[in-house]
Amino acid sequence: MAQRSVKVYQVDVFTETLFTGNPAGVVLGAETLSESEMQALARELNNSDSAFVLPADGADHDVILRFFTPKNEVGFVGHATVAAHVARLAAGDVGTGTLRQKSRSGIQSVSVTGTPDNPHVAVTIPPPMCLPPISSEQKSQLLDIFGIDTAALDPKCPILVTKRATTRLMIGLLSTDLLASLEPDLEALKRLTPHVGADGYLLFVRDAHGPGTFEARLFSPVLGIAEDPVSGNAHGMLGAYLVTHHLLPVTNGKAHLRGYQGSSMNRPGMVDIEVSVRDGEPSQIVISGTARIVFTTDIALPQ
Repeated sequence: MAQRSVKVYQVDVFTETLFTGNPAGVVLGAETLSESEMQALARELNNSDSAFVLPADGADHDVILRFFTPKNEVGFVGHATVAAHVARLAAGDVGTGTLRQKSRSGIQSVSVTGTPDNPHVAVTIPPPMCLPPISSEQKSQLLDIFGIDTAALDPKCPILVTKRATTRLMIGLLSTDLLASLEPDLEALKRLTPHVGADGYLLFVRDAHGPGTFEARLFSPVLGIAEDPVSGNAHGMLGAYLVTHHLLPVTNGKAHLRGYQGSSMNRPGMVDIEVSVRDGEPSQIVISGTARIVFTTDIALPQ
């Protein structure tokens, strides 16, 4: 029987150490797959997200990426974007330089530098919107779900939803010890999601490892992700949130943060965020980091 073949990479993102950071699947040559096969393969790989790489179909971009969770297709995923371009660099499908990536959420500029053994990828995306703070009733429900007392909240950080292709609710805390100890009621978070309009909950501590550094945890049970190890997209949203609320210094039109996440899952990682600021508002986000390839394999499929 004639067969097709795709090359699959398992990549640990936002880390220099194998088996840490945020794992993502990458499938090269995905133009041979149907949409249902992409979904089935993402379910089989069982990462929080997998990226499927296809050739460009227009002059305004250089490559197409489609992103699938084990349950459904999503518009854009930061760490899977990094993983895809690290895999492409390792496979010799792309060199270093800047390229345009098309996804369901638009066209992103991607910069690839370094070597296959020590790559670096930076992805430019538009900033999210910051919605109004949630109601006092919703805030009370959230604190109960997370087991947090009001006194544990960072008073400078309003609890609100940031929205772009996805939605993340921001909650600032004062203590990294408290952050590490959280064991939220995930089913209650699912039930609360339609009421607050957030499909993920980012809890963070400012200046956790020095000025401009943040320790964070992200819970997204409604997406089938109990806890996300290291999220580039959520940290990009955090950067915009912090600039909007004057909680991150801006120099020459740029603000920077370094996010640490994943320690609670024994998968620590680090992501760098640059926020371009115009007239006091975030105008552009750059998510950047490195990654390591865990393994690669070829999967044969029937014609």
